Amino acid sequence: MEAEKWGRRIRAFRKLKGFTQEQFAKEIGVSISFLGEVERGNKVPPDDFLEDVADMLCVSLEELQPLDDKENKSKGG
Repeated sequence: MEAEKWGRRIRAFRKLKGFTQEQFAKEIGVSISFLGEVERGNKVPPDDFLEDVADMLCVSLEELQPLDDKENKSKGG
């Protein structure tokens, strides 16, 4: 469930910034298949990957973070 939310956010920001999946994977140094699995929610993205994604998209990790995760952290859960 968590992986799905991260994947949707990453895909949305990537498309908003005008990257194809192929271009974006190449820019951040991962395979297209890995990026696709993350975006589909099949893989939980590792922290270093999330940092690279946020840097490449010029957004903060907080902006990239799914809304449900933000709410849970602010409630202490």
